Amino acid sequence: MPSQLSLVPPPATRRPAPPALVVVAHGSRDPRALSTVRALLDRVRALRPDVPVHLGHIELNAPLLPDTLAALGDTEGVLVPLLLSRGYHVKQDIPDMAAASPARTHLAAPLGPHRLLVDALQARLTEAGWGATPRRTSAVVLAAAGSRDPDAKTDTARTAHLLAARLGVPVLPAYASAATPTVDQAVRTLLARGRRHIALASYFTAPGRFATECAQKAPWIAAAPLGTHPSMAQLLLHRYDEALATRALEAPALATA
Repeated sequence: MPSQLSLVPPPATRRPAPPALVVVAHGSRDPRALSTVRALLDRVRALRPDVPVHLGHIELNAPLLPDTLAALGDTEGVLVPLLLSRGYHVKQDIPDMAAASPARTHLAAPLGPHRLLVDALQARLTEAGWGATPRRTSAVVLAAAGSRDPDAKTDTARTAHLLAARLGVPVLPAYASAATPTVDQAVRTLLARGRRHIALASYFTAPGRFATECAQKAPWIAAAPLGTHPSMAQLLLHRYDEALATRALEAPALATA
């Protein structure tokens, strides 16, 4: 009997579920924005079926982030801003909402700057017709929402630099609000430099008022927003994994403090 018992395998231990990935979108009155974000989350789920994926908005759309966090209870989650730079939402709004929640949350970095965003920007420009003119006469305006936070402007400028290195042409950042230069000003600057074929790269996560207004000012071609490009789903998961790795490194230090 003892020998027979020794052959019985031990009961399988169930691996704990990974922390939830909570994608934090800004929110928009444009219905295309919500449908785009939901489709992007479906791409994330397809890439990592084991990770619970939730959506929370800062404003304008349901579910709002506080409601999403309340539904998580006291479980663990990683908040990944569907935002392209640092700014008030990343530094203040999201941390305040997280602090008011019982959920055990970790805040990931915003999406930008990152090479995966440059992959998506280049792909959207190519879809719009980029590459049909000589580089010596071409240039790009990188149109972003804009922020009064200088870190946001630094992040957008970094993305413009990365895109310029990728395309081999000048790329000027421009803003729909709260910062300068505007798209019109950036276009005039590039025209003065002899760049006749000026494309607009849409540095927006989804369609909306600002993206539409900027596209209407494009003197040549205007790319679509980043949307559901595969690089966007990969980047959301990269920021999620990055935040978990940081948490793992910080845990021993906190235990010995």
